[in-house]
Amino acid sequence: MIDHISVGVVDLDKSTEFYVSIFSTLGISKLIEKPGTVGFGKKYPEFWLNHRPDKELSDLDNGCHICLRASSIEIVNVFYRTAVKLGATASGAPAYRPEYHDRYYAAFVKDRDHNHIEVVTFVQ
Repeated sequence: MIDHISVGVVDLDKSTEFYVSIFSTLGISKLIEKPGTVGFGKKYPEFWLNHRPDKELSDLDNGCHICLRASSIEIVNVFYRTAVKLGATASGAPAYRPEYHDRYYAAFVKDRDHNHIEVVTFVQ
């Protein structure tokens, strides 16, 4: 249903560095870079950062929530640790989330632009 997603970021260079690091834990890499935008994916750009230098940042929730699939609990844990180490705000440590599904294991962080990034795996 969804072909790609883009999020606005105030500092494209710092956000690119952040996403290169956290996406590497999921096998996602930077595939394209053009003025004002960077695309990430496995085969083609599915996740885009768009430079929005005038974007107002506040402590308020910006409403953006993106969930990415991981292949194991270990990868969810590494993603979370990496993101927090690089300055993301922890918003849900890795854990089972039975309120969603009995096999749902996920972690949540917010990037520097207040975008919510979730990583989930479904444990067999």
